[in-house]
Amino acid sequence: MFNTLFKQVTIVAFLSLSSVLSSTAQVADYGHKMVKKLASAKYKGRGYVKDGAKKASVMIAEEFEKHGLVPLNKGSWFQDFTLSVNTFPAALSVKLDHTKLKPGVDYLVGASSPSVKGTFKVLRITRTQLRNAGAAAKLTLNAKDTFLLLDNKVRAEESAEERAQIKENTERLQYDESLSFKGLLICTDEKLTWTTETFQSIRPVIIINKKDLRPENIHQLEIDVDAKLIAAYQPRNVVGMVKGTEVPDSTLVITAHYDHLGMMGKKVYFPGANDNASGTALMLSMAKYYGSHPGKYTMVFIAFSGEEIGLLGSQAFVEQPLIDLKKIKFLTNFDMAGTGEEGIRVVNGSIFRNRFDQLVQLNTRYQLLPKVDIRGEACNSDHCRFYQRGVPSFFIYTQGGIKAYHDVYDRAKTLPLTVFGNYFTLMQKFFDQI
Repeated sequence: MFNTLFKQVTIVAFLSLSSVLSSTAQVADYGHKMVKKLASAKYKGRGYVKDGAKKASVMIAEEFEKHGLVPLNKGSWFQDFTLSVNTFPAALSVKLDHTKLKPGVDYLVGASSPSVKGTFKVLRITRTQLRNAGAAAKLTLNAKDTFLLLDNKVRAEESAEERAQIKENTERLQYDESLSFKGLLICTDEKLTWTTETFQSIRPVIIINKKDLRPENIHQLEIDVDAKLIAAYQPRNVVGMVKGTEVPDSTLVITAHYDHLGMMGKKVYFPGANDNASGTALMLSMAKYYGSHPGKYTMVFIAFSGEEIGLLGSQAFVEQPLIDLKKIKFLTNFDMAGTGEEGIRVVNGSIFRNRFDQLVQLNTRYQLLPKVDIRGEACNSDHCRFYQRGVPSFFIYTQGGIKAYHDVYDRAKTLPLTVFGNYFTLMQKFFDQI
């Protein structure tokens, strides 16, 4: 009798474990599929050139519909808003003394740069020359049609005060309209990290990190950069809902930004697999689950655009909310969910300590992630706009693993999604416990 009972319990436990492992694997498979799609060339880096982000928004809306969500904006999945953005949609070529550099690999165009085309003399300057206040103006006195080339590799002997002065003068070289030189080349040994800007500045800036490049040997620049400032571009958020079964008037909100940096020239795009195809994939995984397993509270899912250019999509949402912000019980924002070798970190964990402790207790009980770290408040992703309006919220990101970020190397094929399935399970249990 005992042996028979023992065997039955063992079989049930084994089947239960097998079911959990199978479910986790299915979540991971779906996550990989979504990241691969979003980070593909089809969506052009999910930026504003060739409507990459808008095309991605259609795919996200299709996933929402497939999973049984309901659109929130008067029957539409989309919430439009307006921003200005500087783009680089066409020509892109940089040659130093006839050596052509590779865009995204050897150099980046400063995100606020205007168009420039021609052959220019190069005048080398050093960080030492920028140590004094007013140095920037003196260096440009006789450089009207010249590109300055700053050898910007930090020297160990520089004091903190000198570094601050050098930084200030470097920024003046980039943006000061009273200076009359043509443009600026910045040679660095730091990782090339791109961004987007809402404006176009006075002069072109090229940031260069090329192995074995000797700035002192550079005398001529051939350059062709086509920049286009779009004063009123219309991106859009994607919003869907699953109605609650017991307390439909209260909402749990799950968000992720799907936009990235887009394209630099006709060929180079920034895939944004970790930032933030991965967070979008995790949000979509949640939408898929709750579409067929509605929770006690109404679940609202928001995929934001405009995050990379200043949290503008979430700003637009809180200014024209499609739900009552006061009825949000809790909001969780997923950004960079693609690694996890060192667990996750929870922004606002110290602010909403009871919720953070819940998350830790669940992780301890089920042994899902290596660790759950706490962090204070930080206005570094879309949760911030809601938190500023009194909405209790977390922003969670994974830690460890690859360091590709805002570069051409943040690709789907090298993103491991190390703990994706377990991360999903932890958050699903957390939402169900609220």
